Amino acid sequence: MTAPPGTPLAGQPDSDPARRAPAVTLEHLVKRFGEVDAVSGVDLEIRDGEFFSMLGPSGSGKTTTLRMIAGFETPTEGRILLHGKDVTGVPPFDRDVNTVFQDYALFPHMTVGQNVAYGLMVRRTPAAELASRTDDALRMVQLEGYEKRRPAQLSGGQRQRVALARALVNRPRVLLLDEPLGALDLKLREEMQIELKEIQGQVGITFIYVTHDQDEALVMSDRIAVFNRGLIEQVGTPADVYEHPLTTFVASFVGTSNLLSAAAARDILGMDGTFTVRPEKIRIGAPEDSVATDEHSALGRIREVVYLGADTRYIVALDAGGELIVTQQNLQASSMEALAAQGRVVRLIWQRQHVLALKGGTTTSGEAEGAET
Repeated sequence: MTAPPGTPLAGQPDSDPARRAPAVTLEHLVKRFGEVDAVSGVDLEIRDGEFFSMLGPSGSGKTTTLRMIAGFETPTEGRILLHGKDVTGVPPFDRDVNTVFQDYALFPHMTVGQNVAYGLMVRRTPAAELASRTDDALRMVQLEGYEKRRPAQLSGGQRQRVALARALVNRPRVLLLDEPLGALDLKLREEMQIELKEIQGQVGITFIYVTHDQDEALVMSDRIAVFNRGLIEQVGTPADVYEHPLTTFVASFVGTSNLLSAAAARDILGMDGTFTVRPEKIRIGAPEDSVATDEHSALGRIREVVYLGADTRYIVALDAGGELIVTQQNLQASSMEALAAQGRVVRLIWQRQHVLALKGGTTTSGEAEGAET
């Protein structure tokens, strides 16, 4: 398949996405609906060739931001640049982007092949090139031989592949994906996550992916922007966002996290402020277990045990007040052994390096230094 426009050849100096010009630049982007700011001043650079996710709950501004990049919404303030070109007032059909939606938006009266080729037909692409590019796109999403079928004859996952092929066949420089896997069941969604990541690596174009599913974002992304109330709380790699959350919102939204109350922090850590520690960083020991100099500990009683198959979640009521969640892999323990721990007095132990100080409000990604204690 011919490389899409903007895709570097192997060995060229710009083969590292971090060294290329940004694919998308958002400059103080604001979108206001009446008196409500859906997006409240977003500044962001998305690198050329990366898989970038916008993660956040409903109403956080992520989908509105994507729609402004696509040209479906006009910013109230700010600018949108695609590969350095200001496209703020440019209509969607004149932007070098394509969008894949959750509801597929396929034409039911057309065959799979006709759906995929539709954009090329509108552009009056020569027949031979149209057929070749359609075949390439279907091969990429593993739908060879499905050209004559209609959408109603396909599964949900296959219809989503058709929608993806239809977007890729036009060879956009940026592909926008608005929660495209939301209608699929869990197993198929997990399979499609891996496939999407592999396809993005093959075509080498920028994917901007909107989701409210934290696991999806962690699995697929090169970097993630965490949205909250129209603002970006943090931008970073999946490991950065998970291991080093900057705010209480990021810590609680991305994965499960323990927020230590002010009283518990003073009693256990000897520090004032808001702190977090991830459940899998804590181990459960006997009350008399010794604690190393580089560790913190707290006494408590196991209030509830939740058996999850591969893992068990323990909710421990602390003597100092509040609760901590502890997650442990079931490497050898049976479900009965895990459940029998309920009511037991234990000592929770974790390393000091796994305690993170949090800011309570919205931050910028430049405030990361000094967040870890």
